[in-house]
Amino acid sequence: MKASDYIADFLHRQRVPVVFEMIGGMITHIIDSIHQQGGIRIVSMHHEQAAGFAAEAVGRMSGIPGVALATSGPGATNLVTAIGSCYFDSVPAVFITGQVNTTELSGDLAIRQQGFQETDIVSIVKPITKAAWLVKTAEELPAILEQAFRLAVEGRPGPVLVDIPMDVQRMEVESLRSDFINKKPISAETCEFAKRVFSSLETAQKPLLLAGGGIRSAGVTAKFRELAELLNIPVVCSLMGLDALPTAHPLKVGMIGTYGNRWANQAMMESDFMLVLGSRLDVRQTGADVDGFKGSRQIFHVDCESGQLNNRVTGCDVCCAELSDFMEASLLALSGGTRRKRETWESWIADKIILSPDTEELESCKGINPNRFIHALSAASTKASAILADVGKHQMWAAQSVEINEGQRFLVSGGMGSMGFALPAAIGATLSSGKPVVVVAGDGGMQCNIQELETISLHKLPVKMVVLNNNSLGMVGQFQEEYFESRMQSTIWGYSAPDFEAVAGAYRISAKTIRTPQEIDAAIQWLWEDPSAPALLNVIIDVDTKVFPKTSFGRLLNDMDPRRN
Repeated sequence: MKASDYIADFLHRQRVPVVFEMIGGMITHIIDSIHQQGGIRIVSMHHEQAAGFAAEAVGRMSGIPGVALATSGPGATNLVTAIGSCYFDSVPAVFITGQVNTTELSGDLAIRQQGFQETDIVSIVKPITKAAWLVKTAEELPAILEQAFRLAVEGRPGPVLVDIPMDVQRMEVESLRSDFINKKPISAETCEFAKRVFSSLETAQKPLLLAGGGIRSAGVTAKFRELAELLNIPVVCSLMGLDALPTAHPLKVGMIGTYGNRWANQAMMESDFMLVLGSRLDVRQTGADVDGFKGSRQIFHVDCESGQLNNRVTGCDVCCAELSDFMEASLLALSGGTRRKRETWESWIADKIILSPDTEELESCKGINPNRFIHALSAASTKASAILADVGKHQMWAAQSVEINEGQRFLVSGGMGSMGFALPAAIGATLSSGKPVVVVAGDGGMQCNIQELETISLHKLPVKMVVLNNNSLGMVGQFQEEYFESRMQSTIWGYSAPDFEAVAGAYRISAKTIRTPQEIDAAIQWLWEDPSAPALLNVIIDVDTKVFPKTSFGRLLNDMDPRRN
């Protein structure tokens, strides 16, 4: 079998539903083979970074590694940001790059480049992949592909890259099938840790569960919900863990962190017991004062990477284990247990929510209040399989106020925090789910991968796009106001945005612009008039609209601006 045909057949056997690519000379054999194989949809993007983000969304939505292809040189290097995003946010993905012929590789020669567009992409991406390989012979291709797909999903999921020279793609190859490693039994240490957690919980008066993005990455969302309900403990979420429970779930409290819900941060700092699952407790979750964050409470922390345990926040009782193993051990330990109610604690949290509604944080907001808009958008978007937020102020407004329905996903670029993520990721999300999705982007992030409007238009994808447009790079601008005496260089001074309604029209996508609160309900109804069609809503936000509440650097998370009694 021709090697490129083997690749196509292998991807099909792995149940890969779609591959994303931007055609280039060094991947023409692979693209042609996938096309002739016929079992996998090929979606041609308009930038390799966008192809990578689309593949990332498939990995997030399905648990099956998303696949993106790129040619050598600039094609391969354009994937790097998306590869890093998958790495930091634990997303299974396989990136396949074409390379120049093996006879054109520089190898150990003291030269910069031998073949046209030759670039050592393997060395470039090694720090942000679980593994990267240059396939040197056709004989080693099957084993490398097997290893790549296995490694992408094993342990903490992440991206891998396989770089395949063009002459290798043309060679003949024999199929080599290796067996996947059997799952190891749950360790005694994990079982003992679970017992220790629940023994300590018996005396806790104000316990919390902290749900991180690792719950989704580990594929244990249903078991997490079962555990939370069995324990009957309030749940706070990191940005990446917001969709671990639907918003209406009685145990869900809200998002914690620098831009978290005020009441969620207050509950976290008040708690006397915390079980952290799938979160690495980074600075945006804990604030800079880690000793103040830790306080005197008991923190139990489970993670599949030992380096994340007692890293920033020390003095925790920790367990290095797969979340699936911990969930199984916990449910076994709690079999026949009762659901204890802590009415005083639950009432305390409920009172804080009433006292500090997210829709009232922007008291001096002119025009459209973004938090109120997000609530209205969420309520109307029940048909969406996912809501995707880009990076900027709008991401925090969305995270603070989004109402996530049963089974709905909330996708963001967390660790990498890349502007331009949401639009191409929406393409992957809707193709993976077969349902409409919603994009919430800022005017800055929307411009980063705006070319993918053509992909959405061409394929008539049901992507509902909302641009929260303050005609600035607002998140950095708020930072400049606070620390640089409002010198707004490059965020307002020297920055501009286009007429998004006109731009969408050029891509044959229906669009509308609104400027006042009175227009919101009708505009959102218009957005969803045809659930199967793309549409763009340009929402003008006053340039001075802040993201509040916010914890300034060095302060504890429950000491947020604007300060309140």
